[in-house]
Amino acid sequence: MLPYQTLQEAELELELELGRELSYAEKLWLDYSANKSDFYLYCHTILVLFVIFSLVPLPVVFMEIKKAHTILKYKIQPKVKISAQGIFKCWKDVMITICLVVGPLQLVSVFRYKMVGIRTGLPLPSGWEMVMQLLVYFLVEDYTNYWLHRWLHCKWGYDKIHSVHHEYEAPIGFAAPYAHWAEILILGIPTFLGPAMVPGHMITFWSWIILRQMEAIETHSGYDFPWTPTKYIPFYGGSEYHDYHHYVGGQSQSNFASVFTYCDYIYGTDKGYRYQKHYLEKLKEAGSSNISPSRFIKSLKMHLHLLGNLDAAEFGLKNCGDCLKSQLYQHASEPFTL
Repeated sequence: MLPYQTLQEAELELELELGRELSYAEKLWLDYSANKSDFYLYCHTILVLFVIFSLVPLPVVFMEIKKAHTILKYKIQPKVKISAQGIFKCWKDVMITICLVVGPLQLVSVFRYKMVGIRTGLPLPSGWEMVMQLLVYFLVEDYTNYWLHRWLHCKWGYDKIHSVHHEYEAPIGFAAPYAHWAEILILGIPTFLGPAMVPGHMITFWSWIILRQMEAIETHSGYDFPWTPTKYIPFYGGSEYHDYHHYVGGQSQSNFASVFTYCDYIYGTDKGYRYQKHYLEKLKEAGSSNISPSRFIKSLKMHLHLLGNLDAAEFGLKNCGDCLKSQLYQHASEPFTL
C-alpha cells in the first residue's frame, strides 16, 4: 500500500523520484496495487496456483477424453487410458491439497517474502532483469530439486512419501502437483530458494511460479508434441524424459531432474533412459525390417546381463515390450513377449 492520498499524487511523486515518466505497465500496476496491502498482494500467489493448475491442462485433457486422433498419435504411453472420472478425481485431489496445504503454507510464509526482499512497489523490473532472475530461479530450483527428488527415491522416502506422486505411471497434466502433503512442503524449498537468493519484484515471482508450474504440467502431460517451443531450450528434459521416470516407478534411479537434464548426465542418472531410447530405436528398426522381435529381445537381454551392476528394468526392458507393442506389432514378423 502506497502512502499517498490519490493515484495522481502517487504518480507525480514517483515520477519525481525515478526521474522519468511511469511506463504504461507501471501505471497499471500502480492503479491496481496502490490501495492494497502487501499481505493482500502476496496472497495472490494462491489464486495464481489455483488458476494455473485448473486451466492449463484442460486443452490436452479435453482432447484425450474426446479421443482426438490429432493428438493421440503423440501419446507417449498409448495403451494407457484414463477415464473422465479418473481425471476429475485427480483435479479434485489437487485442489484439496492446494486449499489445505499450499494455501495455508502461503499465508504463513508471507513474512518470508518481505524478509528476503521481494518487493511490491515501483519501479517495475526491466525485461532483462526479469529474464536473468528467472534463469537463476530455474537453475537453483533444478539443482536442489534433483537431490531432494533422489532422496525421495530411497526406500523410506518413496514408501512413505513419494509413492503417492507415482500412482500415475502414465501421468496427466493435472497430476503434476498430485503428491503427498510432505512432498509439497519438501519440494517447495527449491521453489522458494531462488527468489530468496536473488529477490526481485512480486511480478517476477509470479512469473516464476507460472512458468515453473506450466513446465511441470507439460512434463506430466503424457504427450510428446513435436511443435512445443521448449524443444529448442538447451538441456531441457520435457514430457518424454519425465514420462520414463514415471513408467519405471519405484524402481527408477533415472531422470530425477525437474527441468534440465545436465544433473542427470553429470551424476550418471540418465543411463537407463539413454539405453532405453537406443534400444527402442533398434526395436523400431527390427519391426520395420521384419526382423524377428524375439531374436532382438534375446540380444537385448544378453547386453543387459553384461551390464551387470544396473537393473534391467531401469534400461527400459519392460518399456520395449509395453510402450510400443501396439505400434510395432503390425510391423513385426512374429509377436514378441518379455
